[in-house]
Amino acid sequence: MKKADVLIIGSGVAALQLAKRIRDEKNVIIITKSFLKNGNSNLAQGGVAAAIGKNDHFDSHYADTLEAGRFHNDRTAVLKVTKAAPRLVNELWAEGCRFDIDEEGRLLLGMEGAHSEHRIVHGGGDATGQRIMEHLESAVADKFTIIENTIVFDLIIDSRNRCIGAKGKSADGSIKSFFADHIVLATGGCGQLYHHTSNAETVTGDGIALAYKAGAEIADMEFIQFHPTLLYLNGKTHGLISEAVRGDGGSLVTEDGIAIMEGVHPMGNLAPRHIVAQTIYDYLREEKQIYLDVSTIEHFAERFPTITTLCERNHVDWKKRIPVAPGSHFLMGGVKTDLIGRTSIKGLYAIGEVACTGLHGANRLASNSLLEGLFMGGKLSEWINESGEQDEMDLRTAEFPENRRPIGKVNNHDMRLPEIKDIKRTMMDNAGIVRTEEGLLKQKHWLEGFQIEEWLNMDLGHFTFEELIRVSMLITSWLITDAAIKRTESRGGHFRSDHPCEKNHDWIGRQIIQKRNENNEQIETAVAT
Repeated sequence: MKKADVLIIGSGVAALQLAKRIRDEKNVIIITKSFLKNGNSNLAQGGVAAAIGKNDHFDSHYADTLEAGRFHNDRTAVLKVTKAAPRLVNELWAEGCRFDIDEEGRLLLGMEGAHSEHRIVHGGGDATGQRIMEHLESAVADKFTIIENTIVFDLIIDSRNRCIGAKGKSADGSIKSFFADHIVLATGGCGQLYHHTSNAETVTGDGIALAYKAGAEIADMEFIQFHPTLLYLNGKTHGLISEAVRGDGGSLVTEDGIAIMEGVHPMGNLAPRHIVAQTIYDYLREEKQIYLDVSTIEHFAERFPTITTLCERNHVDWKKRIPVAPGSHFLMGGVKTDLIGRTSIKGLYAIGEVACTGLHGANRLASNSLLEGLFMGGKLSEWINESGEQDEMDLRTAEFPENRRPIGKVNNHDMRLPEIKDIKRTMMDNAGIVRTEEGLLKQKHWLEGFQIEEWLNMDLGHFTFEELIRVSMLITSWLITDAAIKRTESRGGHFRSDHPCEKNHDWIGRQIIQKRNENNEQIETAVAT
């Protein structure tokens, strides 16, 4: 048994930002199921969105976030995060995190889809996540205990329904219990539930399944963002082609060179991600390959070294055209939290992509994810640093909660798990970019055939590392599918071809967007009212 003040499950930007800002006298344990930097944060090619340009203002960033999120966002969350963005970037810069600069020594600001201004701060061209992770890791590596190659498979709840710890299994099969005053989920999203994805192999929805099993509130799971442009060869995706490529002038074209986004959206190639992804998907269903033409981008290899290496490793001549397809990229939903990171269970917190703060609405604005991780890690650290001593935990009454949330009737009593490849294939086919009631009901029936309710209530300690991952994937897939059935409208990252038209949710949004060039007091007044 290990005891700490703070137990952080996960090791991305949100987790390390939290750990970095926790006071030195507190004992912190970080658990990750792979290696410290083997996750989405380290892969992030995009940058950090912040309104720091001469002609930019957070009110414009705020309005763009709402518009991309189809006005499903929590407006207070959007306001606070976009307003804090310049400070967060400047703090990293002052601490020595090196971002790209222009010839005059100012931060170089890029453009990405659905942004109205150049406001994307990059590091190393297309290696921003790696650069931030290296900076944060250097600050925590010798400060706290880091346990790698350990998967957390259950949360420990005491008799007062307070989360006081977690159980983990290491790669060698040994099981350890960890107890802390504050248990923090920072496990990322669930991109690996889909056959085509930009996500790291570790991102399988573990934190969401853990929270749901413990009885925490989950929200907005139907909203999955599919990134429009992954390198696509022989029916498989091989890595992300950053949106910044289109921001620098890259164009989506057919084999014959026809620009596919003309007439689809006023922003063309820089339309919101769900629109671009759905457009490409329509062509692929007709067996028409789509390419990203980068011939007009000067010094492409210098500007995008990571993408250049990716293409060359896969024998793609990037100087001509890059074959692309959409793949799962980001989960807008997750464990419901406030802007501190508190969940509906006392002692349990969630930050980063595993959490649903309402910032992203129905579709995340490009480069708001690293921003959210930095913001939430900082906010939770302030809460923990200032909260003082917690009520003494009662280890004698620690238990796994009996009252799990019911899933539904199941008929087959053969306790088995689906293969990972089958989960990924069926989720892509039935709960992917384009959804129908028929396909979603088919997927739900298939998932429930694996006795989800029983898996929620079982002691999983005797299962293998790989089997524990499959349990998480099964539960999280069900949560996505069930939510997608219940939302019959099309909105943002949730597209129902049997209900293709979005309802008119944007009357508030239009008012706010009209204020793009006005001062922040008017924006805050619009939020308050």
